[in-house]
Amino acid sequence: MIQVLFVCLGNICRSPIAEGVFKELVAQKGLEESIQCDSAGTAAYHVGSLPDKRMRKVALGNGITLTHCARQLAYEDFINYDYILAMDTANFENIRKESFRANGVYAADQQLMLYRMFDPDRENEVIVPDPYYGEISDFDGVYAIVKRCGTSFLNFLIEKHDLVVKIRD
Repeated sequence: MIQVLFVCLGNICRSPIAEGVFKELVAQKGLEESIQCDSAGTAAYHVGSLPDKRMRKVALGNGITLTHCARQLAYEDFINYDYILAMDTANFENIRKESFRANGVYAADQQLMLYRMFDPDRENEVIVPDPYYGEISDFDGVYAIVKRCGTSFLNFLIEKHDLVVKIRD
């Protein structure tokens, strides 16, 4: 089983939508028995909270219901997840530092990555922008980004792990 963790700061905007979109993409390919995912935040600001209501609205408008409750990144995550995908460079560095505190070594490049690196339309951009202080259009923009990243990342996993797609979309 391939385990994927999406991480942002508070785990109420970017990482839960990345998780929800990715779960839907995995289901469309019939790969639920091969790939599982979750999300977390590097900070504990919103532990136990549902995703931001604006993100839930955007997700629902795209056929995805977000029910994840925010949680903070934990020591076990470095053991339990094959891929940890950071939404921005600040969280990437926080995850690296936490991996060192947890394991005495930094997370390997093949485990910890910036999610936007999988965006075919990213140009030079490497972060998924935080929409928290923005308008609903910013949340729509994040949805579009994580959908592109999710599609590309899933294709990466299928190829790297020789996964057999059961359902064609």
